[in-house]
Amino acid sequence: MFVSPAPGTDRGRYPVVSRVTDALQRVARYGVVVVEAGVYREPTTDVNAPVTLVGRPGAVLDGAGTKEILAVGADSVTIRGLTFRNTGTSQATDRAALRVVEAGGCLIEDNRFENTLFGVYLQRASSCLVRRNKLWGMEGSQTVTGNGLHSWSSHNVVFEDNEIIGHRDGIYFEFTTASTARRNVSRDSRRYGLHFMFSDSCRYESNTFYNNESGVAVMYAKYITMTGNRFERNRGSAAYGLLLKEISDSKVLGNKFVENSIGLHLEGANRNEVFDNDFVRNGWAVRVLAGAEDNLLRGNLFSGNVFDVGTNSRLSNSTFEGNWWDRYRGYDLDRNGRGDVPHAPVRLFALLVEQSPPALVLVRSLLVDMLDVAERVVPALTPVTLRDHAPLMRAPRSIQ
Repeated sequence: MFVSPAPGTDRGRYPVVSRVTDALQRVARYGVVVVEAGVYREPTTDVNAPVTLVGRPGAVLDGAGTKEILAVGADSVTIRGLTFRNTGTSQATDRAALRVVEAGGCLIEDNRFENTLFGVYLQRASSCLVRRNKLWGMEGSQTVTGNGLHSWSSHNVVFEDNEIIGHRDGIYFEFTTASTARRNVSRDSRRYGLHFMFSDSCRYESNTFYNNESGVAVMYAKYITMTGNRFERNRGSAAYGLLLKEISDSKVLGNKFVENSIGLHLEGANRNEVFDNDFVRNGWAVRVLAGAEDNLLRGNLFSGNVFDVGTNSRLSNSTFEGNWWDRYRGYDLDRNGRGDVPHAPVRLFALLVEQSPPALVLVRSLLVDMLDVAERVVPALTPVTLRDHAPLMRAPRSIQ
């Protein structure tokens, strides 16, 4: 590898060295270290000055299964084009392939992370951009795996266009503010595709969360915007497409929930707007628990779900208004596009399943069909507060 004071400088004028650590000691501030193809097994390497570290194709930093690989402790560092491999696991520390500690303005792009406990770990970082990286986690259960992209106590960070596969949590935000995750693919996670706690004023845009053990959990936060995401095939006894727990004053806009055990779960979630989302072929499309207050669900599409809405209480202060339901059997005499009779999306059988989950085996039986017919004729038991009093007569969008 070689070092130069600036991009594009003549290689021949600067020394060639064999170790990344030696190159970083020789490079000038804002200079460039180019790592040639090869496998480099060195002690944990510290980056303590603003430099650019660039890997040629085939440049691999290998932790040999025993250590962190690269620790960044300076502002304005760029890490590009490297493969990070084999951190090994640890029960004592959150061992990361690439850790940024109390630094700002870092750019981490176009890297590969293979068999790493934690991939990229931002710790009290600010204004960092992490993009176009591909990360594979370690084999094993969630107790011996770490997170792909991890942000702790950080501000104004962006994760975009990354692919994260097989980690404990694909993306993890904790005590992180004013940050964004956009156009990432997080799949096959041992726990959550996205796990988010105690982080306010963040945005999640156009991400895909696919085939994760427990889906996505957004908890203990406010002023969150989730728009244009796809939650698909997150299945299991405790799996959600999206869990909103103790979250308030936030927006869930234009997302697609497809073939999840539970599409959207609201628990202790207050004053949130759930607009223009598609719920297609889920077990439960939406579950609204008793502690969810003053949420408004409008313009959503419900198609092919086993249960459109579930609840554990006949009392609720959340509102369904102007949604489209494939089970609606009303009419529109004044032709204003809205049904003239309300729609009750909570099936009587869904209330029975809440009390006795084993009853779910009867979901396709004639008895359940008869219960549905009886409840439509005499809607005495399903929650009045969860009825849609102005259901749409036509689907607002094509079903995908």
